Parts: sequence; structure tokens; C-alpha cells
Amino acid sequence: MPGGGVGFRVWAPKRKQVEVVSPDGQLIATLQPEGDGYFSGEAAGTGAGTLYRYRLDAQGQYADPASRFQPDGPHGPSAVVDPSAFEWTDAAWRGSKLEGQVVYEMHIGTFTSEGTWASAQRQLEELAGCGITLLEVMPVADFPGRFGWGYDGVGMFAPTWLYGEPDDMRRFVDRAHGLGLGVILDVVYNHLGPDGNYLREFSDWYFTSKYNNEWGDAINFDGEHCEPVREFFIANARYWIDEFHLDGLRLDATQAIFDDSREHILLAITRAVRGAARGRSTVIVGENEPQRSKLVRPAKQGGYELDALWNDDFHHSAMVALTGRREAYYTDYYATAQEFVSMVKYGFLYQGQFYSWQKNPRGAPSLDIEPARFVLFIQNHDQVANSLRGWRVHQLSSPARFRVMTALFLLAPGTPMLFQGQEFGASSPFFYFADQNPELSKKVREGRAEFLSQFPSIQTPEAQECLTDPGNPATFERSKLDFGDRERNRPIYDLHKDLLRLRREDPVLRQQRRGAVDGAVLGPDRLVLRWFGGDGDDRLLLVCMGVDGELEMNEPLLAPPEGRRWRELWSSESCRYAGSGSPGIVSQKQWRMAGESAILLAAEPESDA
Repeated sequence: MPGGGVGFRVWAPKRKQVEVVSPDGQLIATLQPEGDGYFSGEAAGTGAGTLYRYRLDAQGQYADPASRFQPDGPHGPSAVVDPSAFEWTDAAWRGSKLEGQVVYEMHIGTFTSEGTWASAQRQLEELAGCGITLLEVMPVADFPGRFGWGYDGVGMFAPTWLYGEPDDMRRFVDRAHGLGLGVILDVVYNHLGPDGNYLREFSDWYFTSKYNNEWGDAINFDGEHCEPVREFFIANARYWIDEFHLDGLRLDATQAIFDDSREHILLAITRAVRGAARGRSTVIVGENEPQRSKLVRPAKQGGYELDALWNDDFHHSAMVALTGRREAYYTDYYATAQEFVSMVKYGFLYQGQFYSWQKNPRGAPSLDIEPARFVLFIQNHDQVANSLRGWRVHQLSSPARFRVMTALFLLAPGTPMLFQGQEFGASSPFFYFADQNPELSKKVREGRAEFLSQFPSIQTPEAQECLTDPGNPATFERSKLDFGDRERNRPIYDLHKDLLRLRREDPVLRQQRRGAVDGAVLGPDRLVLRWFGGDGDDRLLLVCMGVDGELEMNEPLLAPPEGRRWRELWSSESCRYAGSGSPGIVSQKQWRMAGESAILLAAEPESDA
């Protein structure tokens, strides 16, 4: 505000009078109605650090719905923040494009023992050195309690005080950019948490009962008086890009974002993010359980223009391959070689076929979508926690099979995503945790047990006794990473670093264009992928998820380009990764693969052999 002071503005059509007051109730300013339910005004003598609340109709006092910081959480007063005071050093940073990214999902509260932006920042150089390029931070919008995943956020513009101050988040992003790391933020635009959500005190039109939403009332993006609601969330998306220099967003559970407007809110958000970036490249990723490919299609085709979608199909097939279990939502996956060849070539497995678990067709056609638009993973926050003990995948499978699946998903032409600690075989579990008031905590505990009971193996009384209490602080503490695992599990760490280096430095493996990779089934648990390079400079990945044996050689993809021969480039059974050694497949007339192994071959000129 020219000459000092702060301007305040809020949408409160439910109210006749809105005042800005100090924490002890002293009047700071009376806001004037400006029409359409908005109130605004200025307060001289205020500035960064001023604590305030809105007093509505001379009665209740509530945090600012657009507060930039809640130093005592959602039930406390809001704090004025001057976003222009931070001195950025990333002027040369041009943003992040989807192609070539290696995504790393992280939860700031458990990524380090301290659980802060500052402590996470100290690990950024190690992440960059490992081969990570894009950090995906789980939600940080302010939420109640001492710990939580963040999906019950209520302060949409306020980075939670639990991890530090807003400028600590800015320092984290600034340092990441200096190391060549992009940062995107997981945001929740499908519902708000139940505790600390005071939006109804300002307007009942924030929410709608028109749609069924398993997490509470849906956001009103298309009903009566939805225009200010739409602007609130569009402004929020723009805010993270503008004021925190973020490189994009990950949109949670987009299937629960309902909108019949002429311009869908997801398309509006996508355009707002790109506009706020002012020429920097951005990455917008969607989670969409029904696998609707329209989310990544152009607007002229009725799409919403997101950059990428999570591929749950890949995860589900991989988990069946790694654990041998086909329970609950894994029922429709068989972990056959055909499934993995199909996903490498075509993205989703289910593109409209009948899906027995849901007793409905699942997915939409995506045969023409570029591979990079599919985010592939074998761990994420949900899936690690959706188990009896919150164990990591390497603890649920054989070491050899884990190495095979790691090679397959890190070298595939999709966009790979690792979950924090996966790269070094974290010994710490990752549970669902949420610190709520006693009444809510009981409901969360019961709801979690009911959700997990869809797995027959977790329905038994014995298994139910093993479930952790989400509200117990020990559940949160046990989920924190121990970076000593980097050395203790050095073979796993080297495995990931070497594969990511191959993906980054090999010009043939870097390709993510459609048609650059073909594949074939060599048996129920064996497959081959072939990358086509220029002038016959091809790569071949042989994968065996079962027992060892000779390969049938009647597959054309196994033939080397004319004038070339295959040379072994990499093996999952290398002693470097604590493997049992490779039988030297290309030295034999009849190829023989070791059980549970993956071998990468390169075509070299016969004269160089």
C-alpha cells in the first residue's frame, strides 16, 4: 500500500459487517462493502508480521481465508506477509519441461528427522547428484494438528507453520533451482479438511451438495454464485507459481473435482499456472483414478491440457509381480509380460475395457498419447501406506525381482517417479498419520481400518491388531527417513544412480517419443524392449521375472541391426548391486537368462567387437 500499511479484501456475502481485529480483539480496520459480497479496506500502521483476524457481524473472529501464514495453525490469527521482501537468486531459471524429468515425491515432515524446509534443503545436493530432476512436494496448505499428510488442508494460501515460515519454503525452492531441480506442489482442490475450515462462516456457496464426494462436500465450481469460488482456487494456483516460483502443480484426485461450466476449472487452473510462470516452463500432473485421458488433451479436443497423469495401472501390475498378491484393487492385474509391454507402448492398460473390481468399464483411449505423459511408479505415499505394515516394496519382494522392476520402470519411456527413500531402500515404513482432535481421531482410525479391510489379508482380527493408530505421534516418527540407509543399503542406492545415469546420458534411452520403443512377449514372465537409435545404434532390454532358462530366438526384435552385434551394457545381477552375477548372455549361440534378472544390451559395429 503506498505510504505504508496493508490492504485487506475478503468475500463474505453471508455477512453485513467485516472488521479486521488484533488477536486481543482491538479494531484495526472496518472493511467497506464493494458489491457482490466483497469487503475491502486499508489499515495504516500495519505491515509484515501484523497478526489479525476477521470479525464477522461483531461476533465470531476467524482467520483470513486467503491468509499467507498461520503461525499458530488454522485456529490462530493470520499474519501479514510481504512476499516481495525475499531476495531470489534464480533469475536465470527457465522452469521445468515434462520431457526428461525424474520425479521425486516427498513429504517435508518426514523427509528428515527435523521435518523442516531448512533441513530438507540440506539434502537437495544429494538428490540432484542421484539423478532426480523434479521434486513433487506433498501438500503444505495449512492443516490442524502437529503432523499429517496435508490432504486435509484448510489454509489454502498459508504454508503450514510446522515446516517453517513462508520464506523457508522460498529458500528451499531457490536452492533447488540453483542445483537444477524443479519443484512442483501437490494441491487439493477437491475438498477441504473438516477441522479449521471456516469458509462457511464467510459464505455457504463455497461448497455444494450437488455431487457425491467421498471426502466431504465438493467445491462449488459450477453452481449458484460459483464465480468467486472459482476465482479463489484459480488465484491459489497462480499464487504458488508467482510468489514461490514453483514449477507447476500436482492435482490431487481430479475425479472428485466436479464442474459443468463452459470452461472446466481444471483447464482454467492450467492456463492460470502457465500465465503466472511468465514464460518459464511448467509441469502440471494429475491424479485421476478413472484414467480419463482427456485431462492431457488439448482444449480443442475437449481436454484440460494437463501435462501428465499418474499411471496406477503400472503400479498395480508391478505390485502383483513383486509380491504375488492380487487382492482388492489389484484383482484385475496379472503381472504378465504382456501387461508391461502394453504399458510401455500404450500407457494405461485399461482404456475402456470392463474392470471387474469396480464392475464397470475403466479408462479412456490413450493409444496416441506420448509416453512422457504417463508418470510411472512402483511406490507412492498412498500405496506404501495402503498395507498392513507400511513397508517399502523392496521389503515385500525378493532383492533380485526388485532390481528387475526398478530397471524396467526407470528405463521405460514414461516419466519415472520415486517416493522418498526408495532410491536407497529406506528401512523406515511410511504410514498414514493425522493428528486430529479426539472425536475426529477416532473416526479417522476407524475409517482407516475399514478402508484397509478391502484386502482380505487385513480383514482378520490378528491383522487388524497390527494396524497403526494414525493419531499416535509414534506413527509419524517411525515414518521419518534415516539417511544412514544410503550407506547401509549402498547396492540399492548404486542401482538407482546407475540406472538414472543411463537414462540421462544415453541418447537412445533418453527418447520419449511414441514409437521409439517397441516390445515383445518372450514368455508369460519374459519380455524384450527395443529402443531404436540412429544408424542401428539400438538398445535391447531383456527382462525375466521368473526362473532362468533358454530364450526362444524366433522374435525379430532380438536380431541385431545389420553389421552390428549385441554387447552387454548393464545387468541387474551385477555384484555392484549385490546380485549373483550374469551368465554372459550374448556370448552364447542360444541365449540363456538368469532368473529374476534384467540385461541391457547395446548394438555395436562388428568391427569394434
